[in-house]
Amino acid sequence: MTGRELEWSHGDRAKAAAKLMVGWVALLWLLEVVDVASGHALDGLGITPRVPSELVDVVPAAFIHFGFAHVAANSVPLLVMGFLAALGGLRRFAAVSALIIVADGLGVWLIAPAHTNTAGASGLIFGLFGYLLVSGFVERRPLGVLVGLLMAAVWGTSILVGLAPTQTGVSWQGHLLGLVAGVAAAFLFKRRPA
Repeated sequence: MTGRELEWSHGDRAKAAAKLMVGWVALLWLLEVVDVASGHALDGLGITPRVPSELVDVVPAAFIHFGFAHVAANSVPLLVMGFLAALGGLRRFAAVSALIIVADGLGVWLIAPAHTNTAGASGLIFGLFGYLLVSGFVERRPLGVLVGLLMAAVWGTSILVGLAPTQTGVSWQGHLLGLVAGVAAAFLFKRRPA
């Protein structure tokens, strides 16, 4: 194997990260189009807490939204934060995202109010925010610290508002659990020194 096969250039990583996140966000929009066309049949893939049969919806719930306004609100932050996180490598990004989605979904299943239906990419977004916020500090990388501070400056207020339990129709539990899972991912998937 050549060095090129082992190590992608920064440009290659950026292109791969951009393609991945544009495709991810496009998938969310496509799923919402299918949901609307099917009379909202996909909304049932959200998580209803403490119903054992709903455990199969832990992962799909992160891809389903309740209307175009919902998916639109999640698109830009997911695109930006996902792109920045994926610059660290697609395998690492996949592991971080999987941890956030599963931990967030299981947490929602355990603690969200009974008879609710929780879905959407916001748990992943809050998780990626937490991951980006602390991973530079955890790994002692100046550029990562700068990215974390930039994320806090741009989205910090929105994140705090999303954690408030006073908002109707918003799963602050999903937001909080996603944030905690993202911070945990920064420690679990810490880059080892070369």
